[in-house]
Amino acid sequence: MASTMAQPAEEVLSAFDFGGEIAGALRYGQGHINDTFAVYVQRPDGDARRFILQRINTEVFANPGQLMENIAGVTSFLREKIIAAGGDPERETLTVVPTRDGRLFYTDAEGGAWRCYPFIEGGVCLQKAETPAQFAAAGRSFGRFLRLLEDYPADTLHETIEKFHDTRDRLKKFLAALEADALGRAKDVPDEIQFVLDRQADCAVLMDQLEAGRLPLRVTHNDTKLNNIILDKRTGEGLCVIDLDTIMPGLALNDYGDSIRFGATTAAEDEPDLSKVHFDLGLYGAYTRGYLEAAGSSLTPAEKENLPWGAKLMTLECGIRFLTDYLEGDTYFKIHRPGHNLDRCRTQFKLVADMEREWQAMHEIVRECRQ
Repeated sequence: MASTMAQPAEEVLSAFDFGGEIAGALRYGQGHINDTFAVYVQRPDGDARRFILQRINTEVFANPGQLMENIAGVTSFLREKIIAAGGDPERETLTVVPTRDGRLFYTDAEGGAWRCYPFIEGGVCLQKAETPAQFAAAGRSFGRFLRLLEDYPADTLHETIEKFHDTRDRLKKFLAALEADALGRAKDVPDEIQFVLDRQADCAVLMDQLEAGRLPLRVTHNDTKLNNIILDKRTGEGLCVIDLDTIMPGLALNDYGDSIRFGATTAAEDEPDLSKVHFDLGLYGAYTRGYLEAAGSSLTPAEKENLPWGAKLMTLECGIRFLTDYLEGDTYFKIHRPGHNLDRCRTQFKLVADMEREWQAMHEIVRECRQ
C-alpha cells in the first residue's frame, strides 16, 4: 500500500520547522501503509536530531484531518498524565510537530497529507518476541496505555475505519462473499467455510455484551502488534506505544486479543505448514501477567473474565477476513503467492482450534493473574 517514493519533496520538508538545517531524509521502517522517512537535522548548537515524517495513506484513511485530531487529542492527554507521574513525555508518547502555520498535518500540491513526530531515540521495535520477558513487557506497555487513557472520553474520538473490529460485521461480509462466490473459489475451501459457519454464534459474544452495557466502550489502539511498541534498548521495558492511526472507540478485549493473536504463536502469520503453527500457552501467560499487572483496576471484572474471548475472537475475525478476501479475489490484503490469503486464514483457524483445546487453561491463567 505504501509507495516507492524515494524522498519527500522540498515543499514538504519546508512546511515543518525542524529547528535546524536539514541534512537529509531517508526511507525508514517496514510499514506497509504509510510512506515513512527519517529526517536528519543539524541544529545551530551542533546537536543532531532526527524526526519521523510520514505521508498518510489516504486510500486507507480517507479523512486525515479526523485521524490527526484523534492522535493530537490522545497524545496531549497522555503527555499530561506522564508528566504528572514524573515520566518523560518526550520519550513515553508521540508528540505531533505542527506545521509552520500551526496545523496538525500538511497537504502538498498533489493532495498528499504529511505529519511529523520527533524521533524517539534509544529504542527498538521487534517483529517477534524473542523471550517471554519481552512479550510480558509488551503486555505491560499496552496495559499501561489502557490505564492512562481510562478517563479519556472515548465518544469524542472519530471512527477512522468504520466497524473495524466488529466481528459480527466481519461475519456478515464473509457470508455475503460466500453467497456471491464471484470467482467460484468456495468449492475449494469447504473445511474453512464450515469452520466459520460452526462459530457464527461466537462472533456476537463480545459485541452483544457491549450493547448490553456489560462491557465498556474505551479508547483502543486497534493494532496492538509487538512492533507497535518502542522498547527501551537499555532496560528492555516498553517505552512508547506508536502507530496511533487506528485509535478510536472500541473494546479493550480486542486490543488484548490482537496482541495474543499476533504474538502467542510459534509460526509466522502466513506459514503454509500448519504442523509448525501452535498457540503458545506460555507466551499467552507471560503477556496476560504483564497486561493485568499494568492495567490493574482499570479493567472491570467482566472484562477480565472475557480476556480469553478477546484472544479467540480477534484470531477468528482475522481468519475470517483473510478467507473473505480469498473468496473475493485477493483484493484487500497484498499477496505474494497464489493461495497466500488461504495460508493466512488457515494459520488463524489453527490457532483458534488450539485455543479451544486450551480454553480452561486460558481461563485459569487469567484467574491466577487476577489474584
